[in-house]
Amino acid sequence: MLNQEKRKQPQGENSIYKVSHLNLWYGDFLALNDLTFDIQEKEVTAIIGPSGCGKSTFIKTLNRMVELNTNVRTEGEILYHDENIFGDAIKVETLRTQVGMVFQKPNPFPKSVFENVVYGPRIHGINDKNKLMEIAEISLTNAALWDEVKDRLHKNAYDLSGGQQQRLCIARSLATEPDVLLMDEPTSALDPIATYKIEELIDQIKKDYTIVIVTHSMQQASRISDKTAFFLMGELIEYDKTEKIFSSPADQRTEDYITGRFG
Repeated sequence: MLNQEKRKQPQGENSIYKVSHLNLWYGDFLALNDLTFDIQEKEVTAIIGPSGCGKSTFIKTLNRMVELNTNVRTEGEILYHDENIFGDAIKVETLRTQVGMVFQKPNPFPKSVFENVVYGPRIHGINDKNKLMEIAEISLTNAALWDEVKDRLHKNAYDLSGGQQQRLCIARSLATEPDVLLMDEPTSALDPIATYKIEELIDQIKKDYTIVIVTHSMQQASRISDKTAFFLMGELIEYDKTEKIFSSPADQRTEDYITGRFG
């Protein structure tokens, strides 16, 4: 295993997450092995690597959704705004509000477009109709969807196209005003045009949100991310500015993966 303490990695005073010696087991299986790196605020961080390398497990750890699996055990530390997310003082519900999640396949609720977006604010006690409409318009606008659905707010979300449904799920996450957005292969089920719209959206909103995205697409990672982390068999092999990772990686395994020699 590489010594992660000595590996050069982007760090700084604007780190929103500081991951330190993180290990995670599913039962007896070690899925994440001694991860140590920082994630910077208001940037897009791409997590790349072959299937089964721990990418999705890692981002689900950032808001503790991984704990929905009952046989999970962790060691190490993840500081979020300098507070350990595994500490007793952390309320998981609050963490998951501040750290939103968008999944691989669009998962709108079987409700109207409007009710999908305002679901979170309603849970948090907002019931004023004017306020909810304001939240819906702002969130759908920020998700680049308002113009397409403003006349269909009370139609079933399932009537939208796949790409629109995924942007609706992003709007639903933005409605609770998170400061981090986790995306687990958000375009893998979409066509090229819908994929382009999601990538364009990510570029537009990263000035306001920290985004961590898992992707199998090397082209996507190189297009949209500021930093890239390469995972292999649960280990962090290399983490640096995306341009550096794709032009002159420090580890041969990184080069082999991004050039298609394996994975």
